[in-house]
Amino acid sequence: MDFIHRPTEEIARDLLGVKVQFNDGEQTFSGYIVETEAYLGDIDQAAHSYNGRNTPRVQSMYKDGGTIYAHVMHTHLLINFVTQPKGTAQGVLIRAIEPETITDQMRENRNGKDGIELTNGPGKWTRAFNMSMDLDGFKLNEGPLTIDTEHRRYPVEIVEGPRVGIPNKGEWTHKPLRFTVAGNPYVSRMRKSDMKPAHETWKASE
Repeated sequence: MDFIHRPTEEIARDLLGVKVQFNDGEQTFSGYIVETEAYLGDIDQAAHSYNGRNTPRVQSMYKDGGTIYAHVMHTHLLINFVTQPKGTAQGVLIRAIEPETITDQMRENRNGKDGIELTNGPGKWTRAFNMSMDLDGFKLNEGPLTIDTEHRRYPVEIVEGPRVGIPNKGEWTHKPLRFTVAGNPYVSRMRKSDMKPAHETWKASE
């Protein structure tokens, strides 16, 4: 997947349905991306690299597209894929995953949670997959976290809207930089009335 020569918003849309796989050294967890958010670097008041901010904590954001930027927020590990060429510091937050297969280990990693609660949030799926901050700075497909664009799925419909938890950022609070698979129950904060059976939210073939 091209993480350098396309707008970050386009990459965020295209990641919906991509298969993510993580090997924690004991087993491999996998699922399909159903929710992303784009962060547009130094102009984006919600981005960690806003106004050229460049601290040791955000160094991975300034690496080549396809690098993993991991950070912790409110004790939750969040995973971002860096986009654009080295030095531009834009990226896509992976907010939710539909598991390929729900395993007992995933339930244990999430302290007994099950069903959509396992992975319907940016800190939930990383916990279910047993991820750690050690991923920060790795390139995708060159370490334990990989993406599979050949065996991916394609959304029936994509919904665009404001990002989650971005108050008081002026116009950036409301910009439609969040992308979701319409109706997929694993999307975070999905109202029950809007949920569809997961299989109905994907095209039969592309």
